[in-house]
Amino acid sequence: GASLENLSKRQKNCLETIKKVYEQQQSMWENKTQSVPQRIVSLTQPHIRPIVRGKAGKPIEFGAKLSVSCVDNYVFLDKISWENFNESCHLKEQVEKYKETFGYYPESVHVDKIYRTRENRNWCKERGIRISGPKLGRPPKNVSEEEKKQAHSDECFRNAIEGKFGQAKRRFSLNLVMTKLPETSITSIAITFLVVNLSKLLRQFLSLFLSLFTNNRTGELIKPLFINFDYTLNNFYVLKLIDLSENSWSKVA
Repeated sequence: GASLENLSKRQKNCLETIKKVYEQQQSMWENKTQSVPQRIVSLTQPHIRPIVRGKAGKPIEFGAKLSVSCVDNYVFLDKISWENFNESCHLKEQVEKYKETFGYYPESVHVDKIYRTRENRNWCKERGIRISGPKLGRPPKNVSEEEKKQAHSDECFRNAIEGKFGQAKRRFSLNLVMTKLPETSITSIAITFLVVNLSKLLRQFLSLFLSLFTNNRTGELIKPLFINFDYTLNNFYVLKLIDLSENSWSKVA
């Protein structure tokens, strides 16, 4: 004689989640398997999925999976999903977003090993984009010093995106997202990267403010009443905070 009408909305959602968990467990028992699509591991957060990473001490992680790109030390959150996905399939989409934002393709793309598939290499080659990393096939016996220097430079350049993840986790609590709903969790993650970009922009403005009172040639402090506007304007242009080609101070950062 029990009725579901007496349950609250939260209790009804929890009951529906328990039913799905039971169905998944029964399916694995009957089929003699240990995995099931969209497996639920939390009653309060049924949208979270286990993601196998294979790390020492943490073979499985839980939470959102992100696809992030870094341009001029600014972070772009390209894709966020609660399901596990292959990052290499989204390289073309990320590069096309870059062209849509800046109006041209990048000169080079610095990616991890998982992105260096044959399809992605051919796609980048057709558009004149150099992709970092060694070529496919057997490595050559003799590598020139120029190629070694280029590979080292590419690897150092790619470390910027790893540093952004570390900065977001250590300083802005990216690894301590306390929200429960998927919508609020995505918003919290997006705001975290927004604050990372704002901190970078704040440092640039601070350095430009200090450059108002310094000399470009000697690097010494000059008179407080004198401001080198030409030097400051050039710094704004170099850091891509303004666009001088339009003869106006249009913000592009």
